[in-house]
Amino acid sequence: MKVQVQSKKGLKTTLSIIVDKVEIKKKLDDRLLELQNEIDLKGFRKGKVPPLVIKNQFGKAIYGDVIDKILKESTTKAIQDKKLKVAGQPKIDLKTFGEGKDLNFELQLDLLPEIKLQSFEKYKVSDYQVKVSKDVLDERLENISNEYKSFEDKNNDAKSELGDQVIFNYEAKVDNKEFEGGKGKDVSIELGKDLFLQGFDKQLIGVKKKEKKKVISTLPKNHPKKELADKKAIFECEILNIKSPKKNKLNDEFAKKLGAKDLLDLTEKVKTQIADQYNMALNSITKKEILDQLEKSHKVDVPQNLIDNELKLIPKNSELKNKDKNIESAKKRISLGLILNEYGEANKIKVTEDEIKNEIQKQVKSMPGQEKFVFEYYQKNPSATQHLQSSLYEEKIIKFIKSKINLTKKELTIKEAEKLITSFNEENKAKASPDDKKKEAKPIKSKKISKK
Repeated sequence: MKVQVQSKKGLKTTLSIIVDKVEIKKKLDDRLLELQNEIDLKGFRKGKVPPLVIKNQFGKAIYGDVIDKILKESTTKAIQDKKLKVAGQPKIDLKTFGEGKDLNFELQLDLLPEIKLQSFEKYKVSDYQVKVSKDVLDERLENISNEYKSFEDKNNDAKSELGDQVIFNYEAKVDNKEFEGGKGKDVSIELGKDLFLQGFDKQLIGVKKKEKKKVISTLPKNHPKKELADKKAIFECEILNIKSPKKNKLNDEFAKKLGAKDLLDLTEKVKTQIADQYNMALNSITKKEILDQLEKSHKVDVPQNLIDNELKLIPKNSELKNKDKNIESAKKRISLGLILNEYGEANKIKVTEDEIKNEIQKQVKSMPGQEKFVFEYYQKNPSATQHLQSSLYEEKIIKFIKSKINLTKKELTIKEAEKLITSFNEENKAKASPDDKKKEAKPIKSKKISKK
């Protein structure tokens, strides 16, 4: 095989490749011998069909398969021998081919740019940490106490009030007819939460134990039985019991109910949880500071074919509306990806199979009851595993860069952190393309402490 550089312009390179006809004939003959053991023709014993007979009957198809294989093998070898880093799929332009002839073709390649890695010396990056004050911690513990409140029986003649728990049986009818799912026993609702049916709770305020109460409510629009959706139903309720909320005492006993060793352990768990929620968002800001400085300190000529491929992922309506923004955003994403990958390769950063498995296990633990779904999702979607691997690879490179730069430690109160996160998101919304808006630092939401 002969390989020559036909032309080179910017990131585009064309190679001229010639595969000798003798080499092609050898591969054809080898393939015919392989097919002898596979082809079953009438009049011949299996494995005894002469190669010439096989060639006469299937010659064109066999030649096509052999040439296709040679094209793939010679393309890979030429790229490896020339030590080229290719961006996207090569284009093949056949010049001469045919049985008894040399195979002559051109390989048109888009190459990845050479990136000269720069020093981190002048980087200015903030490392944010949240300080959880006592009042914030006390408020969160109080909320947890209220969320997991217990109830105690009220006197028989006491009326139900907002916040009470009412236990009842019911029989419901629509258009004076019973329906499937229209009966319930020992149903328990907390008045005011409106979790049963909209407006149902209010009608049970003021009832007594052993009382019978008629409640009229509308069934939901997404009711499984379409004929019942959005229909008015009459519920004949028999009140079994009424309980009033009992305030929990924040003590070791309560902490143990939530799976902690004692109150001190619960307090530390809650404190860590609050800090982690904010630090996750703040890490996004630190990462953005690093990426911005990486982009400024490196000049990268982005291959056009990579930009075109990136733009294909954007919905058509968005592509037309925000064409310039989308192009710039695509260039930036590709440029940063190439820079990060260069740092990864230069420092031999890799993602192991165990790291991927551990990350999947983390996702499994965060989705109780859906373990099977998570495992099957990654088993059936290799692209999802590849995306996970890419995310882990990027995070490892960012972590490496953080270890090499001078980070300015900044401790923030919760209010300061919220203000910074909001400001960061608003600023980036204004600059970003619609696709980039998905990557903003997430607003903070309180997580529940799960019971064991």
